[in-house]
Amino acid sequence: MTRMRAVDAVVLILEKEGATETFGLPGAAINPLYSAMRAHGGIRHTLARHVEGASHMADGYTRSAPGNIGVCLGTSGPAGTDMITGLYAAAADSQPILCITGQAPVAVLDKEDFQAVDIASIAKPVTKMAKTVLEAGQVPGVFQTAFQLMRSARPGPVLIDLPIDVQQTEIDFDIDTYEPLAPAKPAATAVQAEKILDLIAEAEHPIIIAGGGIINADAADRLVEFAELTSIPVSPTLMGWGAIPDDHPLAAGMVGIQTHVRYGNASFLESDLVIGIGNRWANRHTGNLEVYRKGRKFVHIDIEPTQIGRVFAPDFGVASDAGAALDALLAAARSRSGGLPDFTGWAGECTARKATEHRKTNFTEVPIKPQRVYQEMNQAFGKDVTYVSTIGLSQIAGAQMLHVYRPRHWINAGQAGPLGWTGPAALGVAKGKPGETVVALSGDYDFQFMIEELAVGAQHKIPYVHVVVNNSYLGLIRQSQRGFEMDYEVSLAFENINTAGSASSGYGVDHVAVAQGLGCKALRVEDPELIGEGLRVAKELMDEHQVPVVVEVILERVTNISMGTALDQINEFETLAQTPADAPSALSPMGELAAAK
Repeated sequence: MTRMRAVDAVVLILEKEGATETFGLPGAAINPLYSAMRAHGGIRHTLARHVEGASHMADGYTRSAPGNIGVCLGTSGPAGTDMITGLYAAAADSQPILCITGQAPVAVLDKEDFQAVDIASIAKPVTKMAKTVLEAGQVPGVFQTAFQLMRSARPGPVLIDLPIDVQQTEIDFDIDTYEPLAPAKPAATAVQAEKILDLIAEAEHPIIIAGGGIINADAADRLVEFAELTSIPVSPTLMGWGAIPDDHPLAAGMVGIQTHVRYGNASFLESDLVIGIGNRWANRHTGNLEVYRKGRKFVHIDIEPTQIGRVFAPDFGVASDAGAALDALLAAARSRSGGLPDFTGWAGECTARKATEHRKTNFTEVPIKPQRVYQEMNQAFGKDVTYVSTIGLSQIAGAQMLHVYRPRHWINAGQAGPLGWTGPAALGVAKGKPGETVVALSGDYDFQFMIEELAVGAQHKIPYVHVVVNNSYLGLIRQSQRGFEMDYEVSLAFENINTAGSASSGYGVDHVAVAQGLGCKALRVEDPELIGEGLRVAKELMDEHQVPVVVEVILERVTNISMGTALDQINEFETLAQTPADAPSALSPMGELAAAK
């Protein structure tokens, strides 16, 4: 056995477990681990400006490709508490990230020593495991367990807290004999798959709700194969967007009360059997449950048994990894005697709806209406782009109007929705997708949270485009305040004494100047006819300088985005499309498929 410091063993374990991309900030209590990384040389590190930002970078990196586990590093005390929002965002969306904190020496942990906080207790509710390691000899086993837990069942984050003396204590360790523990995942049985097919055989209008569990299981190809085998339309959730290409004939469109398309809700309301795979029945997806459930049977497949029946009791529930469930369903469907009903007519109805009920995007007003921005993004970025967003009217409108064609090409902090997540997460995504086009989407308030992380992209040459739609409002909160008949403490506008002579005067923060001051490139667009040109120039600047490029689009101050309380009660605040020219970037030009039918 080789004698080494516990932190030297940690670095070797990270390498063997394949977790070699780290984000963080050094500090006194974590410096031993940094010294081990420096000596090893094989662990990549991105220096963040804020530890919360580092946690979101690790999260974005995890989401960027199957099998990734981003690592966030920080010192004792406030570094750990700064990670909590990142841990919450990762846990809420079933993402495995590993947070490692330094800690005061073991002997002073109960003495209110400088920056000594019980971070394990604080982090426990938002992790699969949070542990302060008090004995150096336990370090390898704790990390081995952590990686197994992160990958097992419903994936999620772990925090490991290492007192500085534990880090530096020598232990006997042989990396050649260390083996990662196999993750445990439930799998649907053949009998369960047959039961689901029985329910499908009894249906006339089945639909699949494809959740984020399909993305986590890297099972998008099997989802499409099953849909094509059975001719069952598929509606992705926000977290499952990209599991089936938006332009696939069986893609029925997203369903929801906020992030949705009109034809997606219309098709769902015609369904009689809903097969949820890897989804949670989130409230922004279902809206009013009476409307959502009326006249339908439900199958729910989820990797976490306690999710079955949590929101409502399905007619049949299966605890299974999404990929394993799809394997079982494919095998059962191929071998089923007598086959299944022919759903091609029903699928054709759903396809035909994609050429109807479009929202208008081709507005020409100045200041710019937000819908025009997403139209131009569709046309500028094409099918290979990866979008990153988190919350707000910008994200909701983006999900209503953008198009996604591949898994992990829409990356979103769905359940937690922390403001400020977008920028640092986009940096993590760009680290995980070198050479690919990554485009972040933020409102001005989301962008101002963690804006300092732009400097990380400049320092480390991490290129991406950040589209900032600026109306100088907390737009989603302002819209929700309409029910209280108020517009209170949600305006970000002020007369910036350093900004004058443009339509953006009075919009407050000069995002272009701030981005440039942080070492990035930035430009501002105030004319809708110049958005496309601005996006083209941004891509050129990104490629040339290999830094983040901010495109700030000045919007009208107040726009209400379509949403409601139930799938059949969506409020439309703008004129709907009347001709194909009103929605030129729609997947199916208005009336085209309907006329063909």
